[in-house]
Amino acid sequence: MENYNETTSDFILLGLLPPLKISLFLFIIIILIFLLALIGNLCMILLIILDTNLHMPMYILLSQLSFMDLSYISTIVPKMAYNFLLGDKSISFIGCGVQSFFFLTLAGAEGLLLTSMAYDRYVAICFPLHYPIRMSRKVCVLLITGSWIMGSINSCAHTAYALHIPYCKSKVIDHFFCDVPAMLTLACMDTWIYEYTVFVSTSFFLLLPFIGITCSYGRVLLAVYRMPSSEGRKKAYSTCSTHLTVVTFYYAPFVYTYLRPRSFRSPTEDKVLAVFYTILTPMLNPVIYSLRNKAVMEALKRVVEKIYSVKV
Repeated sequence: MENYNETTSDFILLGLLPPLKISLFLFIIIILIFLLALIGNLCMILLIILDTNLHMPMYILLSQLSFMDLSYISTIVPKMAYNFLLGDKSISFIGCGVQSFFFLTLAGAEGLLLTSMAYDRYVAICFPLHYPIRMSRKVCVLLITGSWIMGSINSCAHTAYALHIPYCKSKVIDHFFCDVPAMLTLACMDTWIYEYTVFVSTSFFLLLPFIGITCSYGRVLLAVYRMPSSEGRKKAYSTCSTHLTVVTFYYAPFVYTYLRPRSFRSPTEDKVLAVFYTILTPMLNPVIYSLRNKAVMEALKRVVEKIYSVKV
């Protein structure tokens, strides 16, 4: 490991890419994934705004998911790319706090938003007659606002703690972004109480929602199985499988990373798992929802035809 000046107030991010020739190849792949995520999520947001047929709770929630994914990957990759290209692995104390705040806010908010999306599908399939009341525009806005507020409150608490604990060891963070658990390994005080709060907040924002989503989809699949219409079953299965795919990609590596005791964690494994929920998932979500959602594909055709007709 390189020697860094430990007297500076800045942190040092060791990064994701190894100091080998293959690192440039991996960097190019990450930048391509970032651009795909950027374009895909922007297109999804614009498509839902432009097509009035998608002005429904399910797609309003989806547009928020795209916005969160867009913000998510933009919080991590640009700084990582900047550090790689300039060979400067430092990040200021305040910069580290800002990055940590946005990461934790988006992580918590997205976890709760995915739960809201599962609730939306549960009501739509199991209680279709009650859907206009249980998932009205007002309820949808409240679910989105609640996700952002609770994610921000949780993030403020964790970030404030991380910025106020004494760091008397090396300022070298063995990660590619300011992940609070990775920062805690540098503290010169016992952090077991905080580690317990991490377990509690992870359970609240990730584990409990994941269990709730699993239970709701168990009910949904049972209701779908009893549907008399084969076309209705096919449509419901398609919608549910799409959301379950997104949920699995997001929750599984997150829960596995944050619920393990520190003694069972390794920096390399944590970084590999973090790639799934910080880089890959934001890129995959718009692809999964566009290719596996008939309504989105039809809306895309309508918007393209409308744009083409205006040009002609």
